[in-house]
Amino acid sequence: MRANGEITALQADVVQRGGAYGGYGLVTILYAGALLHALYKVGAVRYRGARVYTNLPPCGAMRGHGAVNVRFGIESLLDEAAAALGLDAFALRRANLLEAPHRTLNDLQVNSYGLPQCLDAVESASGWRQRRGQLPPGVGLGMACSHYVSGSAKPVHWTGEPHAVVTLKLDFDGSITLFTGASDIGQGSTTLLSQVVAEVLLLPMARIRVVSADSALTPKDNGSYSSRVSFMVGNAALRAAEALRRVLLEAAATRLKAEPSELEWLGECCVRTGTGERLEFAQCVQAALVDTGTLTVKGSWSTPSETQGGKFRGAAVGSTAGFSYAAQVAQVHVDEDTGLVRVQKVWVAQDCGRAINPLALEGQIQGAVWMGMGQALSEETQYHEGLPLRANLLDYRIPTMAESPDIEVTLIESMDPLGPFGAKEGSEGALHGCPPAVANAIADALGLRLDALPLSPERVLEALRARRRARRLEALRRPAEEAA
Repeated sequence: MRANGEITALQADVVQRGGAYGGYGLVTILYAGALLHALYKVGAVRYRGARVYTNLPPCGAMRGHGAVNVRFGIESLLDEAAAALGLDAFALRRANLLEAPHRTLNDLQVNSYGLPQCLDAVESASGWRQRRGQLPPGVGLGMACSHYVSGSAKPVHWTGEPHAVVTLKLDFDGSITLFTGASDIGQGSTTLLSQVVAEVLLLPMARIRVVSADSALTPKDNGSYSSRVSFMVGNAALRAAEALRRVLLEAAATRLKAEPSELEWLGECCVRTGTGERLEFAQCVQAALVDTGTLTVKGSWSTPSETQGGKFRGAAVGSTAGFSYAAQVAQVHVDEDTGLVRVQKVWVAQDCGRAINPLALEGQIQGAVWMGMGQALSEETQYHEGLPLRANLLDYRIPTMAESPDIEVTLIESMDPLGPFGAKEGSEGALHGCPPAVANAIADALGLRLDALPLSPERVLEALRARRRARRLEALRRPAEEAA
């Protein structure tokens, strides 16, 4: 780093315990390298990643896979560097911000970048400037930043078929059925897709029914992973809705003996500019279905070639059409007698591009922080002679509502030019920043830096004991040195 905190070079060596079989671990180790980029401006990067076969179950992808552990290491180092340089943690991050559009060293394309606004939001909401260093003993504040992809820009197949397809069926009763192969696994994609279609057609959502993931009826979809559905399937739904609107306008124009360009679509009716002639939505539907009956239109989407990354080794994974960005501040209390860490509050801001469903998105971000807190404080897989030591949810500790802090969410809308209505992913990006934010808060509370996750009571107590031993040895050594 330079004295102002600007990162000139970054080297990362990552070794992954991959398990006994191929699995998905190779993709994770590639993401770990690719996502060293696109969050901050870095002058040079060297990455060495290895997935090691072990006599253990194979690993796979989980929320935010690939970037969580690496981001913990980098954001912890950045805090150490800030202290060494006499810089505030926010100031150091601001010294390395990008400006969109930006092409990274590994050919990732950043088209929208709301991290500066995320930093401003959490710095203000948490009272960072006023409260840092003024908290009671055992209480500390820590911050970190993170980012994630909105689906991989490289296809999982090489046949040329699109990344996402949506079909819309218009029937005589004016109902619209949306068919998608995308699975709603709790992220709210079914609601989001109907919102996109309703917005384009200016119709109430009550007119739209969604049929998803029925292989007998719906078009194939690549799957609900890598935060791709909102971005990619959302774009396909938008294009299908635009195609249906064109069909309705052309039918209405024929009925009114006008050109489609003369008509204004208002959802429940369309109006001919200048004359005031109008057709109700039901009449537009009747006109469109004359001689054809129930009709179907299609929308598809594939990642533009300019966002698909370079041709160097490792470029095939990690590239994406849009990156989300997040910043967060965590406040923790550490009990020095037991080593127990309690997260008291988290302030998080996420650049989601455009919040199509703000309430659902807020819940997704809270869930990401909550999962990140579990990885930060308690979740760990351990084995003895190949057998799991934490094979149930009593031994493998995840946070419950009793441990969950207040999570204050701020949505930042940067309006990505490629996303549907400007939207980007909003479910994974906030997870990566939680473990380092908690670790940095512990360092602020105790003056101790822990470098391994989870930050369990055992690890915290051992670090405190090691510091006490070192201080006792120093106290014993000092008189001897002074006498000599």
